[in-house]
Amino acid sequence: MKTKTNSGLSLVEILIVITIFAVIGILSTRSVFLTLRGAKKSDSLVRVRENVNNALSVMERQIRNSEIVTCPSTGTTLSYISLEGISTTFSCQSVGTDGYISSGSARLTSSDVSITSCSITCSQSTLNVPPLITIAITAEDKTATSVEKGSIITETQIVARNY
Repeated sequence: MKTKTNSGLSLVEILIVITIFAVIGILSTRSVFLTLRGAKKSDSLVRVRENVNNALSVMERQIRNSEIVTCPSTGTTLSYISLEGISTTFSCQSVGTDGYISSGSARLTSSDVSITSCSITCSQSTLNVPPLITIAITAEDKTATSVEKGSIITETQIVARNY
């Protein structure tokens, strides 16, 4: 005689398997999104840092090799005369959401980066001592969302050489 065996899965077993796969899918999707968000924030930080470092290197090179630096006590503008005798300025323009650093009328930072805080301080103890220029900048990425937005705070000191 043949006996009939019922082989198969019950409804409860199928629901348990579906639940386990759903939890695994949600966890793996979440980890992929967090990884992508971290990569975007890292790219944003690199973009801001490169922009600010480029602007600071241009400023440092021009100030170190300048003929005369006009020393404001504090502010957002520094005037100098280059070795070629050309009078120009470095300044922080529209500091805030659309801020940028300029040299004369040329923009030194990208339009993707916003300078949110900027100060240029100059100190000179005597006329025989070269001035010490301190530049402090806070910048952030304008293209990224709030969670992925990279921002940096940097400060540098520059001593003019040609005095």
